[in-house]
Parts: sequence; C-alpha cells; structure tokens
Amino acid sequence: MEDDSGVFAGETVEEFRTYEDFLDSQIKPLDLFYLEDQELARQLVELGHKGSSLEREEFETRKAAAEASRLASGSQKKKLASTGKELKDNFLRALAEREEANRSGEMTSIIFIRDRNSHGQEISGYIDYSHRLKSEDFEPYFSGKKRLMPKPTDLSFYNWGTQVAKHNASSNYEVITENPSGLLFKCKNDRKILNVDPEATPGDSSIRTPVQCDLYVHVVIYDHVTRKPATSSCAPLSN
Repeated sequence: MEDDSGVFAGETVEEFRTYEDFLDSQIKPLDLFYLEDQELARQLVELGHKGSSLEREEFETRKAAAEASRLASGSQKKKLASTGKELKDNFLRALAEREEANRSGEMTSIIFIRDRNSHGQEISGYIDYSHRLKSEDFEPYFSGKKRLMPKPTDLSFYNWGTQVAKHNASSNYEVITENPSGLLFKCKNDRKILNVDPEATPGDSSIRTPVQCDLYVHVVIYDHVTRKPATSSCAPLSN
C-alpha cells in the first residue's frame, strides 16, 4: 500500500462525520484494488500500517472537543445584545461598538450619564458597563424599549433633588472617594487608576470620549483597555 504519511492533521478532525469516514479518507483506489476489501483496508489504517492514524477513542475525543469549541463560539456571538438592532442614536452605537470588548474582558468601560429620571429629578452616575452587561439583559436598551440610567447600585449615583449619594465597588473597579479633585476608579485587573476629572488625563491605558446624543443631557464614556485582543492591538474607540 502507498505511503500516505501526514495526510491527516489534528485540526481537520471536524471535517469527518464518523471515524469510518476518517479511515476511508486515507484509503486510495489502488489500495482497494490490491486488497479487494474495504474493511480490511480500514483495519490496516487503524493499526497504523498505512500513513498516520488515530485510534477511535482519540478521534472521538478530538471530535467532541471541536464540537464543543464550535458551540462555545456560537454561544459567544449570540450573547451580543446589539446584534441585528437598528441603532439610531449615537449613544447606542457607542455602546454597541464596545459591547464585545467589554464582554470578553479586553476593555472595561465606565459610562457617565446625567439626565432626569421618571420623577423629573436630575440624577447622574458612573456605570461599570462590563459589570452591567453581565448582570442584566441589554436587549431592551439596544431595542429602545428602556433607557440605560444610573442606579444606586452602580459605581456612583447621585440624585440632585434628594441629595442621595451612593458609591459601590463593582467586579472591575474599586471606588476612591478621598480625592480633592473628585472620584477615582481603580481597576481590579491591572491596579491602574482611572481619573474622571474632565480637566485631567484619564490615566494610563484609558481614554475619555464625550458622546453627543439625543437620549441624555450629558454622556461621557471612559474606556480602559485591560488586555490586547489576540489578533490585533486595541485602538481607542471614537464616535
């Protein structure tokens, strides 16, 4: 039988529906001509007498791993709440641009929003976008059914009417209130400080982006890059 060494590569296991299909891929017409028995040809491949082969158990293991990877990849894509939405506002488009990076951990964005609540009271606050993405469904926000607003459970919340102020650590940031110039946020991942003072620089690996939109009185997004994506460097996002 012809030497067919190297015809199989581990990364192509998903191309074969069954183990028998894999064995058949290494059998040439000339092999069948001499052997006159496909089952015997398969046995020779399985025993390693022809070319490079895999045992059935190893094939099934690789097949299962490839399928799990495919399903995980599809699941990650489905998690993007902004996919397929018609985003007419600059703010929603800015959130959509950052959604995947905030879900994957490449970036942790902080959103500052100032506007009036349903009672007509002016409120403002800093929202950990990555934390909120993982703790609630954002589909209603991207669909325009709900407005993203600061909550007392966010990094910072202030009601200008009742003068209620709240500060909370999140899964990504610690809040530093003892600062003469205002709030600071310390990233738990790299321990770097993000400064939200508009007169100061945001800090290392961070960028400040004001967003002009119709949905709110005032919006600023602070992007903090925690790690670079595998395929390319992460450039600052703009509107």
